Amino acid sequence: IEFAPLVFGGNVLGWTAAEATSHKLLDAFVDAGYSFIDTADVYSRWAPGHKGGESEVVLGSWFRKDPAKRRKVQVATKCGMEMPNEGQGLSRAHIKKSVDASLKRLNTDYVDLFYFHRWDDRTALEESLRAAEDLIRQGKILYLGASNFSAWQTVKALGIAERDRLSPLCAVQPM
Repeated sequence: IEFAPLVFGGNVLGWTAAEATSHKLLDAFVDAGYSFIDTADVYSRWAPGHKGGESEVVLGSWFRKDPAKRRKVQVATKCGMEMPNEGQGLSRAHIKKSVDASLKRLNTDYVDLFYFHRWDDRTALEESLRAAEDLIRQGKILYLGASNFSAWQTVKALGIAERDRLSPLCAVQPM
């Protein structure tokens, strides 16, 4: 996956930037020649009155206004952090449920880069990687990454992917 060396941090969408302002920011970002937008299912759960998914909803409404914009950008999203009434972690069931919910909020049928948002010590990493592989084969995600993993956790994921012939992590978003 290749993109310009600047990524739009989507945690502000629908939180500190209302929808109309968010759309203007996204337009300016793309008009300036950039193309990669990073969000997560949990953005902006921490804000009073928010439940998570607000950033993805705003990004999805931007795509809905002009569907051609989806072809101009790459989108990264994440799962694993606690989502009220929806769960948390990196179990097969939670990953599948989270990706499907993100795709609906984003108004798209795939994400370019899907991150495991945090290490899950309650789920075998093999289970998480196989779930991601299934979603890659289905075309729902194109590439896999890890966010907030330590070095040893990243190396472990790469080793399992190589051993089991699964898609490897292609991106790391450190703490």
